[in-house]
Amino acid sequence: MRAAVYKGKQHLEVEEVPTPTPGPGQVLVRVKCCGVCGSDVHRFQHGMFWPDLIPGHEFCGVIAELGADVEGWTLGDRVIGGGGSPPPGMPTGGHRAPRYTSRSNRSPTMSPGAYAEYIAMDAWRPLPVPDGISDELAALTEPCAVALHMVRLSRMRLGDTAVILGAGPIGLFALQLVRAAGAGRVFVTEPAPARRRAAEELGADRVLDPTELDVVSELVAETGGIGPDVVFDCGGAQRTLHDALEMVRREGQVMVVALAWDEGYILPVEWVGREVELKTSYGSTPGEWGICLDLMQRGLVRSEPLITPESMVPLDGIQRAFEGLMSPDQQVQVLIVP
Repeated sequence: MRAAVYKGKQHLEVEEVPTPTPGPGQVLVRVKCCGVCGSDVHRFQHGMFWPDLIPGHEFCGVIAELGADVEGWTLGDRVIGGGGSPPPGMPTGGHRAPRYTSRSNRSPTMSPGAYAEYIAMDAWRPLPVPDGISDELAALTEPCAVALHMVRLSRMRLGDTAVILGAGPIGLFALQLVRAAGAGRVFVTEPAPARRRAAEELGADRVLDPTELDVVSELVAETGGIGPDVVFDCGGAQRTLHDALEMVRREGQVMVVALAWDEGYILPVEWVGREVELKTSYGSTPGEWGICLDLMQRGLVRSEPLITPESMVPLDGIQRAFEGLMSPDQQVQVLIVP
């Protein structure tokens, strides 16, 4: 089969590699599409994948072969590559070392991954894709679940004003999810034009370009001089955490999901006196994948305008796609189609 293999910092090559054979208790999945995760882009950019790794973990496919002792699946079943509950006694995805960091712990959940024609995985891992959900949207269940986990961890209440910093895929899912959770008004900041347009199409009350405006002053003014109730940092740029802490209201909350790889700065004297809460969110739980599939099936979470015809990139275009996503301009979401 053909697969994209990581060869070193900012270098992926498409190669012929052996097609995996499912072992006992495993299934072989033919990959239909695999989303490019922002964390994958960071690891590509900073040289933090293991050498000769096949990355890719946001995917949808069909069951192509069953290993021995596999029950509950049939050939041709549509699945996403995660969300299943591990067997009793097996640690969940939240089981991490006390000093875990996403920078130093660079191995993915599944290796090799899904920037390939096929992937073998334990039969308990995937979830079935309900009718009415496209392959492309189903492939993005994992980033949707990351956004859902963040919203569920937050203290956002019905009618609250929310601000989302960064309109990448997780920010755009967060926009839809806070709406579904009852946010009163939702504001978005984003420098990339295509992502600003996507946020507008998804119903943000106002979308601001942080390269053109002082977003702190603008959003404090939009909230009558008080500040938003909850700010979600989905951008991870140098100023986003600083801006979030400065704009949030007294006793408000800042939620950080972005994995920033560059040093930023904050000035506590500006916001400590407002007794704000800073909380981080990482990953998701298996049950949250199922919630996302339910929301997708009900039309509360959609892929348009995240996914356009330009989003679909053949395997041979993966190197160029990753290079473009290091400084996204017109890209919103990219899916690799093996």
